[in-house]
Amino acid sequence: MADDKAAPKGGHDGDDTGHEAGHGSGARRGNPALTSRAAILAVVVCAIALSLAYPVREYIAQRKEIAELQRKEAVARRQVEILAQRKQQLGEKSYIEREATRRLHYCRPDVKCYIVLDGSGGDGRQARRGGPASRPPWYETLWRSVESADRPR
Repeated sequence: MADDKAAPKGGHDGDDTGHEAGHGSGARRGNPALTSRAAILAVVVCAIALSLAYPVREYIAQRKEIAELQRKEAVARRQVEILAQRKQQLGEKSYIEREATRRLHYCRPDVKCYIVLDGSGGDGRQARRGGPASRPPWYETLWRSVESADRPR
């Protein structure tokens, strides 16, 4: 009975002589490289992996799109806040008066306003210092072209 526990299933003692019919490939069957079960398992695993690849890719793409939309929403909210502050500024009378004076050079009737034309102003406009204009006005250029067209060659 002790020998029965140690013996492999199927009644073999381990010394396969090949005299039984149908069991001639017993040594190959004990450690085959790829069994049919392993092949089926590999096909099933590949099928599962392929069936999950597209949804996972779509999930990642959607997460990226959601993150991009959240970023755009944050930028839009910031712009709305800036525009709301601008609207509030434009509703203030003192701001409108300052801007009219600065941009349009308006003056209130009871205030004396001066415009300094020495070229040292910081608003980007500078007076030309002596000498002729570097570029003549458009009408002068047009008239010169008409005169040159009238001359015979």
